[in-house]
Amino acid sequence: MPKKLIQRFLPNPRKIAASKAVRMFGSVAQPANLWHLNRRSASRAFAIGLFVAFLPIPMQMVVAAALAIYFKANLPLSVALVWISNPVTMPALFYASYQAGAFVLGRNTEPFLFELSWAWFMASLGSVAPAFIVGCILLGGLASITSFVTIRILWRQAAIKAWRERQRERARKRKEARSE
Repeated sequence: MPKKLIQRFLPNPRKIAASKAVRMFGSVAQPANLWHLNRRSASRAFAIGLFVAFLPIPMQMVVAAALAIYFKANLPLSVALVWISNPVTMPALFYASYQAGAFVLGRNTEPFLFELSWAWFMASLGSVAPAFIVGCILLGGLASITSFVTIRILWRQAAIKAWRERQRERARKRKEARSE
């Protein structure tokens, strides 16, 4: 079932609750529904976590936590999914975002030489930044919608399968009871 699979990869809820990103929300982050894993909370968490992972902003975990609280999504899952964009994957995500943004805006791509400095940011504000930001929002939105729908479908299929197995088991037990 998806719940067991997802729970296997989730970080410890106590560690998430103790993190600065969650503690700053105080009692707002304490309702049990934010920590419970079900079809609705998981699909919302995937949508939030993947969208925020594509945003080129600092403190993504805080943004994911705030959105999870607002939309009543699973808080640990939302925060954990932000780590899809990490120092190893960020160059590929950002390059793909820039390429997608340039395509959507109908611009020719320029060499994308990212440099974490104020000078680079100011120089690229007019040329690279619009395509990059549009691409980040576009790919984040696509990842968000795709993951939301996929989790809903997979969860429903697993629930139907479990229900059918329970029906078969009940029918088997009834048959055995009749034959005795």
